[in-house]
Amino acid sequence: MRNIILFDDDSRDKFLPLTYLRPVAELRMGVLTIREKWERWLEGKVSYITQEYLAEKFPIHIEEDNFIINASVLPNREICSIIRQLKENEAVLKNGELIATRLNEKQIERLIHNQDITEMQGYDLDNTDFVKLKHITDLFTLNHQAIVADFELLTHGRCSQDLNESNMVKGATQIFVEEGAEVDCCIINATTGPIYIGKNVKILEGCMLRGPIAFGENSIIKMGAKIYGATTFGPHSKMGGEINNSIIFGNSNKGHEGYLGNSIVGEWCNFGADTNISNLKNNYGIVSQWDYTANDFVPTGLQFCGLVMGDYSKCAINTAFNTGTVVGINANIFGAGFPPRFIPSFSWGGAEKMETYELDKAFEVAERMMARRNESFQVQDRLIMIKLFEETAKYRHWEQQEKAVNHA
Repeated sequence: MRNIILFDDDSRDKFLPLTYLRPVAELRMGVLTIREKWERWLEGKVSYITQEYLAEKFPIHIEEDNFIINASVLPNREICSIIRQLKENEAVLKNGELIATRLNEKQIERLIHNQDITEMQGYDLDNTDFVKLKHITDLFTLNHQAIVADFELLTHGRCSQDLNESNMVKGATQIFVEEGAEVDCCIINATTGPIYIGKNVKILEGCMLRGPIAFGENSIIKMGAKIYGATTFGPHSKMGGEINNSIIFGNSNKGHEGYLGNSIVGEWCNFGADTNISNLKNNYGIVSQWDYTANDFVPTGLQFCGLVMGDYSKCAINTAFNTGTVVGINANIFGAGFPPRFIPSFSWGGAEKMETYELDKAFEVAERMMARRNESFQVQDRLIMIKLFEETAKYRHWEQQEKAVNHA
């Protein structure tokens, strides 16, 4: 079994706030996470080179022979064939960026400590076709082809469970149902893309599904939901209402009516009933979005762009998010009107007022939500959150304004 180490490159901050609590390799796109894709394609076990504060939860495992791969690269047949043939000290690059290399244990130690590996020989991949993710919006804009690729990978040579006769189905050969899934009285169209239904998924009566869609195991889709592709639901998602071209990483709830489109939602998030997300400007212009690397709003080049919500964030009933809104981790949003289009991590409030969501309260809510799914909030998670609470304080500008008023 190959030992694979996926490393975060300089593009990691382009995927904030989703990479605050995970390495790039744990981003979900298509059916699988990036880590799961590489493990299946190269038949190996993955560990990580990531931020120091994440290293205890996501450790590196080093053996004598190691394949080091850029975590923002998505595997396909061509790039995997090249990587399998790498000899020790060989590396492949694209436009000067390291894509993959094969190193021994001592060389990896030097790599981790930013020391030169002079014996490494590099080869350019100018004529090799593969996807390297560059921006957070790539996750949903490229999700159609990611679902197609993962569907083929997961279902090749296997037989699907049958859908019962209560469903109205079009494109049955493009639908794969894993063991234990329950789908009743639904309208399902897979002619526009494959539909993967994971283990023990429950899709309740009256749902309308238009592929490509991926349902992670143990997910529940509420009655009458309208799901358009390309959409991904990670494990243990609970979804309802109308959803289009979005990715939900898992363990998150949008169980009621309301629209979610061209959006990405982290883990342990919750949407109050009738929450709606705008994904198109009234003037049909290009949507700008908060960019953590620019510390400002930057044009995405997209006409359709909805919400990015970091892990553990929540919003109350009737919340309305404007086009291109970015919400950090552990935010609690409520109240009338549109909240700001950039909501920093550990924020509490909405359009009228924002204040800091204190750590003890955030921890208490996280523990309660995770306990509902028989999960526990670990000490590692607390330490990571404490680190990020301090790191993200620079974005909570209202604190500075209040201090200035009080001082005056």
